[in-house]
Amino acid sequence: MVFTLKYIFSLVSVLFLSASLTTSVLVQENFANCLSVNSNLSIPISTIYTNDSSSFTSILQSSAQNLRYLVPSVPKPVIIFTPLTEFHVQAAVICARKLGIHVRVRSGGHDYEGVSYVSEIESPFIVLDLAMLRSISVDIKSSSAWVQAGATIGEVYYRIAEKSKVHGFPAGICTTLGIGGHITGGAYGSMMRKFGLGVDNVIDARIVDANGRILDRKAMGEDLFWAIRGGGGGSFGIILSWKIKLVSVPATVTGFTVTRTLEQGATKLLYRWQQVADKLDENLFIRVVIQPINGSQIGKRTVATSYNALFLGSANRLLQVTKKSFPELNLTKKDCIEMSWIKSVLYIAGFPSNTTPEVLLEAKSSNKEYFKAKSDFVQQTILETVLEGLWKKFLQEDNPLMIWNPYGGMMSKISESATPFPYRKGTLFKIQYLTIWFDGDKNQQKHINWIRKMYKYMGPYVSSSPRAAYVNYRDLDLGMNKKNHTKINKAKIWGAKYFKDNFDRLVNVKTKVDPSNFFRHEQSIPPLSVKS
Repeated sequence: MVFTLKYIFSLVSVLFLSASLTTSVLVQENFANCLSVNSNLSIPISTIYTNDSSSFTSILQSSAQNLRYLVPSVPKPVIIFTPLTEFHVQAAVICARKLGIHVRVRSGGHDYEGVSYVSEIESPFIVLDLAMLRSISVDIKSSSAWVQAGATIGEVYYRIAEKSKVHGFPAGICTTLGIGGHITGGAYGSMMRKFGLGVDNVIDARIVDANGRILDRKAMGEDLFWAIRGGGGGSFGIILSWKIKLVSVPATVTGFTVTRTLEQGATKLLYRWQQVADKLDENLFIRVVIQPINGSQIGKRTVATSYNALFLGSANRLLQVTKKSFPELNLTKKDCIEMSWIKSVLYIAGFPSNTTPEVLLEAKSSNKEYFKAKSDFVQQTILETVLEGLWKKFLQEDNPLMIWNPYGGMMSKISESATPFPYRKGTLFKIQYLTIWFDGDKNQQKHINWIRKMYKYMGPYVSSSPRAAYVNYRDLDLGMNKKNHTKINKAKIWGAKYFKDNFDRLVNVKTKVDPSNFFRHEQSIPPLSVKS
């Protein structure tokens, strides 16, 4: 009998698919059985979603922000497990390790390259989705709170404000961030110049380590506690909860947004902002949101720079500060909006002015997009001629966005080695670059090519040796681990960009607490060598 190549390829494909399905079923059955044996508490069947479950797709998509990682061609987990208790998480780690199943862990789904719910390098894999672990316990007397990993930062803000109008927490601007992963990367926000990052205000944590043990700060030791506060998610254990230190905020704070286009002198104003943004009163945070808008001529676009700010104080005091230190902004009383701290959370996040704080309890974002992002840290003022070249490239893209965030203040007072997040003294500001599109993967490469060219253009004007990047704006262009393990000298290419010299200490901690590299992904911290 003669078989055509087409027939042979079809037969091989069927056999391969059959083997894959058999493997998936075995993984599902073995994992479910193991969970029931190893958990102190019963595990409802409704917390385990296999890829033939009717709710599987909706659960997978529930908190995923980057639609690039939900297209059909991207690998999907064979199981999504939504634990209800710490002990369920513990059992999941024990079982995954015992059965040799690769695990990804998701708290909020905002990771830019989808590594918390997609594995491009290992199959099959399962996802532990911590969305059901979202309790928040605020203790105003001790100015602290315990918050579980699946809670969003917006929920945390709401629960703090519910108890006190003069307490807050310095973390993210985007309110739907899952706090478990958010703090592992640093967690910056509009109060960073006054109080530092989220990681600078964590006083305890509970994690499940690679051996399935539940540990607090005392049990894990200071090295591991150091590593999880800024060393990136998915490398050292599963964050169950953080104990955060609350900070004092005024009863009245002030916000403003002032926009200038190129025709209104945006280039000169941004040049001046670079010179003063890190030196302003530490109560004042002015970020610059940069977008294309329609110009005065029909069919022609221009660039709009919006100075979006929070001041921890009254409008009158703010006007005194800007008049002295940044008069070029021409801020007026009518630009200023006085409000409570919790209302400022909504303001900075871009909610409409009539939005009530209860929106923070909705937890999930409706703004899901296809996007690619990159980041830079800047240590010297970028000249106007360079900015003019930047605008030309910026306007070549359909939906580009840049956000420039100021440093200085408290950020300059904390040592580079205090946490794994190293970008402190000497950093003027950070740039986030984004390109957003809405037609799936049809023109995806065009948009990604654009942002890579933009990034290349900015190379000579930003930090170098290494060119720095923010780990919570994860960028797989910087380098990736291979399956299971990557040599340290290869991983250091991207690791030093995120962590500078702190990368070496992170590797030592990883080698000590997870030598078998159980917790791993495309950019996880590798151990010195993998031990079975």
